Amino acid sequence: MNRLLRFIIFLIGAVAQQPMALAAEDSLQSLLEEVRKSRQVQQSRDQAREKRFLEQHQQRKSELEAIRQQLQAEQQRQQQLLVQFDDQREELEKLKQTHQQSTGSFGELFGVVRQVASESLNLFKNDLTSSRQQQDLAILEEVASSRSLPSLERLQDLWEIFLTRIIQSGQIWQASLPVILTSGEEQQEQVTVVGLFNALSNGRYLRYLPETARFVELSRQPAPRYQLLAKQAEQSDGGLQKLAIDPSRGAILSLLVASPTLTERIQQGGYIGYFILFLGALGSLVIIERVISLFWVGRRVKRQLKQEEPMENNPLGRLLAINRQHHAISGDALQKHFDEAILRELPKLRRGLRLLAIFAAVAPLLGLLGTVTGMIETFQSITLFGTGDPKLMSGGISQALVTTELGLAVAIPMVLLHSYLAGRSNRVIRLLDQQSAAMVAARTGS
Repeated sequence: MNRLLRFIIFLIGAVAQQPMALAAEDSLQSLLEEVRKSRQVQQSRDQAREKRFLEQHQQRKSELEAIRQQLQAEQQRQQQLLVQFDDQREELEKLKQTHQQSTGSFGELFGVVRQVASESLNLFKNDLTSSRQQQDLAILEEVASSRSLPSLERLQDLWEIFLTRIIQSGQIWQASLPVILTSGEEQQEQVTVVGLFNALSNGRYLRYLPETARFVELSRQPAPRYQLLAKQAEQSDGGLQKLAIDPSRGAILSLLVASPTLTERIQQGGYIGYFILFLGALGSLVIIERVISLFWVGRRVKRQLKQEEPMENNPLGRLLAINRQHHAISGDALQKHFDEAILRELPKLRRGLRLLAIFAAVAPLLGLLGTVTGMIETFQSITLFGTGDPKLMSGGISQALVTTELGLAVAIPMVLLHSYLAGRSNRVIRLLDQQSAAMVAARTGS
């Protein structure tokens, strides 16, 4: 049926392709001949196609058979491999047990070695000599990240690295290295490295940055006496030298940046702290004036005791002048003149002492006021921000403590000096009373 349809379609196509020829011949015989020829051509084509199909079918059948045989062979091989895998897995478990039994304490030793290598690696990376010992760091990193037992050679390398560090901790070496200044500029300087602890340059202490392999000048240096020792040690040609080192390898020196200076501590006290210092400055001026005045009064009184001629530059000399001026009056009358003269001398001798007493009493009260103010600010910060960040409360606490410290620092020496100055003035007054009583007694006896 399909062939008949193809033939009809072909016939129609042939007729459509040769309309002019059919119209010219107009003969059924010619049409029949053409149909026969087309049929023969089509049959030959179909036979050739069938032949090729049969050949391809036989070829595919052979290939399919070969693939089936190959699949069967691979399945058999898979079964053999599975059996071999099970056997080798059992053998591996036996080997693991044998390995664990044979290693014994070596497994624990391996864990200790890895732990020591890891801790030493983190420590040596921040070491002042890390830039010169890159090979040692590579060995430590290899041992720390290893998953197998370290070899005897690696254990000897670790022993040599630690021994080298011990030797370097007692050595001092110098080199021209880049140094980052506090201004941010980088320049070459002669750096002196003291063991594994500190680095010095021109009397300044440096901090080592392992990330950039650079030395950085500390933004705040230690006390000048330590800088002087560092400079002397750098300039020394040999022999024993005193030097202050930071055994924490720069950690303590780095904390100097966070510690406030004296000026910053005073600023933390606020206006109350400044007022306390103002009172302390006024009290200091009064104390200086009183010390100088009483010192000269004391010296002049002592000089007056050694001579009979009265001098008007001291209280005792003025009493002697009154005694000579009123030589004809009785002892009781002379006593009244002496009392009046001593009363005139008292304000001069005790000038400023009451003011010092007031300052000594007010200074701790102002410190207490600053404490209360600082605690109020602290509780306000807690109310607003909670207690999660201690830095938010540090301002009020600093003010509370600093003002108390300033108040006590001003009041304590002022109380002591007030007592000292009061004693000096009282000694002069007692001397005047004794001399006046002696002169009155001499006048009465005569």
